[in-house]
Amino acid sequence: MKLRYALCAGAALSGLAATPAFAQDNADTAEAQGEEIIVTAVARGQNRIESSVSVSTIGAAAIANLAAPSAADLIRQIPGIRSEASGGEGNANIAVRGLPVSTGGARYIQLQEDGLPILEFGDIIFGNADNFLRADRSVARVEAVRGGSASTFASNAPGAVINFISKTGEREGGAIQGSVGLDFESYRLDFDYGAPLGEDLTFHVGGFYRTGEGPRDIGYNGYDGGQIKANITKTFDGGYIRLSAKYLDDKTPTILPQPVRVSGTNGSPNYQAIAGFDPRRDSLYSPYLTPAVSLDGNNNPASFDFRDGLSVKSLAFGIESEIDVGSGWTLTNRFRFADNSGSFQSPFPAGADTAQNVANGIGGAGSSIVFATGPNAGQVANAANIGGNGLLANVVVFNTRLNSLDNITNDFRVNKEFAFGGGTANFTTGFYLSRQTIDTDWLWTSHVQTVQGDGQAVLVNIRNAGGQTVTQNGTVGFGASFFGNCCRRNYDVDYSTYAPFASLSVNLDRLTLDGSMRYDYGDASGTITGADTGFGTGVGSFDFDRNNAISPAEAQTSILPLGNARPVNYSFDYFSFSLGANYLLSDDLGLFARYSQGGRHTADRSLFSPAVSTTTGGLPGGDAGVVARVNQLEAGLKYQSGGASLYATGFYAKTKETNVELAPIELFDSTYEAFGIELEGAYRTGPFTLSAAATWTDAEIQDALDATTIGNTPRRQADLVYQATAQYDAGMFTAGANVVGTTDSFAQDNNQLKLPAFTQVNAFLAVRPIERVEIGLNATNLFNTVGFTEAEEGSIPANGIVRARSIAGRTVLASVRFDF
Repeated sequence: MKLRYALCAGAALSGLAATPAFAQDNADTAEAQGEEIIVTAVARGQNRIESSVSVSTIGAAAIANLAAPSAADLIRQIPGIRSEASGGEGNANIAVRGLPVSTGGARYIQLQEDGLPILEFGDIIFGNADNFLRADRSVARVEAVRGGSASTFASNAPGAVINFISKTGEREGGAIQGSVGLDFESYRLDFDYGAPLGEDLTFHVGGFYRTGEGPRDIGYNGYDGGQIKANITKTFDGGYIRLSAKYLDDKTPTILPQPVRVSGTNGSPNYQAIAGFDPRRDSLYSPYLTPAVSLDGNNNPASFDFRDGLSVKSLAFGIESEIDVGSGWTLTNRFRFADNSGSFQSPFPAGADTAQNVANGIGGAGSSIVFATGPNAGQVANAANIGGNGLLANVVVFNTRLNSLDNITNDFRVNKEFAFGGGTANFTTGFYLSRQTIDTDWLWTSHVQTVQGDGQAVLVNIRNAGGQTVTQNGTVGFGASFFGNCCRRNYDVDYSTYAPFASLSVNLDRLTLDGSMRYDYGDASGTITGADTGFGTGVGSFDFDRNNAISPAEAQTSILPLGNARPVNYSFDYFSFSLGANYLLSDDLGLFARYSQGGRHTADRSLFSPAVSTTTGGLPGGDAGVVARVNQLEAGLKYQSGGASLYATGFYAKTKETNVELAPIELFDSTYEAFGIELEGAYRTGPFTLSAAATWTDAEIQDALDATTIGNTPRRQADLVYQATAQYDAGMFTAGANVVGTTDSFAQDNNQLKLPAFTQVNAFLAVRPIERVEIGLNATNLFNTVGFTEAEEGSIPANGIVRARSIAGRTVLASVRFDF
């Protein structure tokens, strides 16, 4: 069969790749043979060994076998990627090849669905791109390019592009699967079906619905929602047109760092669970946390349910088409509009201590504690053993309303393939544009609660020595009282990005040379309002309980200075380029090298800082404060023959970025340097398959505001991260295990407190007793490992309580699938 390179399901990146129309639904077969056609961040579809980029793939069968709890867990399987998949279904921190996690989210990585970004920026505050991503049975394949051409094949993605490619129904078939948690409460239904509707018309539809308490004991139905995706494709002589749609409506808890006991030394710490509070199974969520009352974005009283957690809604529509206009010229256009919104609500411990110390800190010496919610509401508590451990936590609820994260993207390109005397060439040029809205309200409130597991945590009131209650139904202040009443904010900004790009690839027998460039420019326009940056007084009083009296808590009400909004009005630009070469020493062995320079617009991460003028909305120091820059060099070899493959890449990266210190607000530049080695290999013999990968990184802070950190290792950067999967497929059954691990790392840039090394083991078993029926068993974190991915403290505090976030404990999921 002759391959015709055609963009399928938007599978290419922002503009420069193509894939055979049948490749997506047969990804696993091709991958097993080492012959898959790579479509992400390359100038044309090509065999993996021929490309001069570092690329990895995860096929549909592997996605099904792993049954990853979240997209971030699935991303952990990609070499070079450090995905801190401990927060739940979203809100993951994702980094690549030693590039820093200086902010939350995925600053230098773009997450895509079918070649277009889910959100233009991967680290929107409280609106990370993975919040709106669900990897279900509609996904045919995941492709990931690290470094290299990612700088020029996508805007704002100098580190990596991770592309979730949808099935398109070239082959008739589908499945319906029901899953239930055996040791945790989860009920899930997945389905997908696709088929040709005629010789020139195909469709695919798939999705899921899931409900239950989830992997942590929160005491209520925290997971509730699902998604449906569909596409229909009409092919014609010389091209095609495809319509696609997605509807996501999902609610999940999002886990933030939680109290744990740490003894020993910073260099050799001993992390231990607090009595009655297991960091793997428990959280500060509870059905006894009453709705958070606050002033909304218009300064009107409103009530918000803690239990909504991370709630997301997305309604997206896309259209793409390709036309062969003759003489080797092809025109392709892809467009998508996504209506994105939701909310982020999660309790964050500003601190934890003995109950009496916490009470005295709020009400003064001699204060007492009274239960505000739960079965003992109204009763005086015994501070020594409250909650079974004598601890209380000062909690700030990160209640952020994601009013609009709407995203419009369009990618147009022109491609020409031609031959000349000594070889062939491929030229592509095009234009990309997007408009990303960021409209959010920060409505944080402060509370005091017990540190209890099993969904039993309750709010408490504090009475001072004079008997006066200084809290209100467990609320210390109707603002971020524990953070100096900061962070009452509103963002309403539109970011426009425009990017002409071009690429040329030349193939001279065994030598392939390619170069690409991209010029990103754009503007930001809108307003920001905040009570903590000199925009207004910020703190006032409001009678929430309407009793005609102002309580001490009501006297700490954060108020948006609505009449004093500040403009955002600036433009930015940066240039990216990438040069690469690949030489085939033989049909099985290739060498490649690449040098790239790229950038990233930091967008909302630079608002409320001196980078953006509070008077004009412009950039007082040029655009240096809103553009981060990354230079990368990589070289390696690729080998694949029969059932064996090996890929080895050495890399170097230098990152220059501007960050914002919040207390006090200060702009400062940071420079990071990293070099390392990526190894990835696979071996298949008969029914047995083994794949493994490891990334060693040596990273260093070269410049920073805190001079004492210069020369240190960036926070949470381990020397080694690794993953491996072994699988045996006997036809009637498939069994396998997956290992993901990391060596130790430092919690913060001061390089004192360490996060211990850990290894997580997952296992899967699928039995097919009769044709078209499969019974499955998936165990995540089989050995119930404690694995901390982050900690707030840089050293062990005097009370020995550190706020840290662990991966979830063991969960076992049983499923039955019917194929048709």
